[in-house]
Amino acid sequence: MSSLVRLGSIEDAARRLKGVIRPTPALYSSALSKLAHRPVFVKPEHFQRTGSFKIRGAYNRISVLAAEGRAEEIVAASAGNHAQGVALAASLCRLRSTVFMPQGASLPKVEATRAYGADVRFEPGNVDDAIAAARGYASERGAYYVPPFDDPYVIAGQGTIGLELVEEVAVSGSVLVPVGGGGLVAGIGAALHGCASKARVIGVEAAGAATMGAAISAGKPVELPGVETMADGIAVKCVSQLTFEHAQAFVDRVVTVTEEEISRAVLLLLERCKWVVEPAGAVGLAALMAGAVDGDEPVVLVLSGGNVDPLLLTRLVEHGLTAAGRYLMVRVVLADKPGALAVLTTALGRLGLNLLTVEHRRSGAPVGVSEVEVILTLETRGPSQRDQVVPSLQAQGFRAEAYRR
Repeated sequence: MSSLVRLGSIEDAARRLKGVIRPTPALYSSALSKLAHRPVFVKPEHFQRTGSFKIRGAYNRISVLAAEGRAEEIVAASAGNHAQGVALAASLCRLRSTVFMPQGASLPKVEATRAYGADVRFEPGNVDDAIAAARGYASERGAYYVPPFDDPYVIAGQGTIGLELVEEVAVSGSVLVPVGGGGLVAGIGAALHGCASKARVIGVEAAGAATMGAAISAGKPVELPGVETMADGIAVKCVSQLTFEHAQAFVDRVVTVTEEEISRAVLLLLERCKWVVEPAGAVGLAALMAGAVDGDEPVVLVLSGGNVDPLLLTRLVEHGLTAAGRYLMVRVVLADKPGALAVLTTALGRLGLNLLTVEHRRSGAPVGVSEVEVILTLETRGPSQRDQVVPSLQAQGFRAEAYRR
């Protein structure tokens, strides 16, 4: 455990970051507190430079390299947030940066990384392939590869969030931290422990990328066969030995959340707080609303980033509305005659439903020769109304059932 980051290193990082990062003072959220029936504070790192916390660790690592004259070119691999943090940090330190990104990386994230000064190179495959390419390139060129989490300076930089929480909210209760590779939760845990805080540190993973939980169960880092989650910012196959040791020392629990819970959290932040937070940044709220944190003690949610592709955001909103009971798809079989659809839409109007789309199908539908299948997408006011739609239509004589594609 001698490799653990200590409070002094985090305080050094805070001094380096002064004047570089944007202040993101923790906020009390009355809306979220009412919903959770307990005091809820948020650390809004989606307002940070580059749209996420990643600039903290990247700048702390790169500024030390620049001061020591150990590198002229910085290399990194990422699909988004780490790429932008490294690109900006290298530019601020007057160093060249080359960032390898998967070919399928989000276009807005690619353009943002270029805008911060990086030379972006694409690699076929996934982030792991991009990392392998970046490491090989750095070795060949004598450049310095900056990992996203497996580095004590990166962890110390992320830990400055913990120092700020102690000052801003006299943190007690629980701090919910997103977990991917583990650098953020390692740094925050180390900072709170070093400040003798009594707050519990709870890591939150997507169920489809629960690599820290797997490591804790196995007693060592375990590489998952694959990851599947909308939260691409924490979609990591394996934590490092370094971040695992920090989790063992400083993290009280690690919990997981489902895709439905994540999408509902993104939607909740958008609707109630007017904040665009990426799925990875919303997992703490997802865990809180899912009941993963018992009691009524105060909680702090680390909203780690807000870099979400607009196209993904559209899908997330639709997914979140469905998960929250606000969308419903219904299949109705009607007689194939004039006026039948009008009778159905009138019935929907009496139920107070908003009709979004109608698919009217004859060919290929499993119906009789004189019948037609109608697939409706409806907007409801919530689960209670949603659950009454099909029974109400059936009571009026319609052949109706819930529909799933």
